[in-house]
Amino acid sequence: MENAKKINDNLTVATNQVTPEQLQQAAQAGVKSVLNLRSREEEGFASDEKQQAEAAGLQYVNIPVKPDALTEELVSQVLQQIEELPKPALIHCKSGLRSGMMALMYVATREGMTAEQAMEKGKSMGFDCEKSPPMKEFFKTYISQHSKAS
Repeated sequence: MENAKKINDNLTVATNQVTPEQLQQAAQAGVKSVLNLRSREEEGFASDEKQQAEAAGLQYVNIPVKPDALTEELVSQVLQQIEELPKPALIHCKSGLRSGMMALMYVATREGMTAEQAMEKGKSMGFDCEKSPPMKEFFKTYISQHSKAS
């Protein structure tokens, strides 16, 4: 699938709004579920994405995440959903920044990575936390409080 970055064997992040064709490709590649972090109010939100994902045989969940409205409760809800989704899972937003951040927070908190290690991994994959200073600060704080390394 184009515009996808594999975080690990269980998580792939799409760096764009996925199309019905990409959902089909993902299903054919073995993906079992989709987590959409976009809100309905966002420009380009695919209102029929749930139907498209289910038609491709994928479990679908939508949890709107706004970069300027991150809370510990919301992030914990997203990470719990990632935990529960059938794997491998595809996570997406509009550009990949939110979905990449959430996938990396999930991996970091489960594998005992520090925030710096997770940010370095993200940077090496093309996820630039510098684009959103509030998200970067939240990312660092959340991981330091929730990582098994702590």
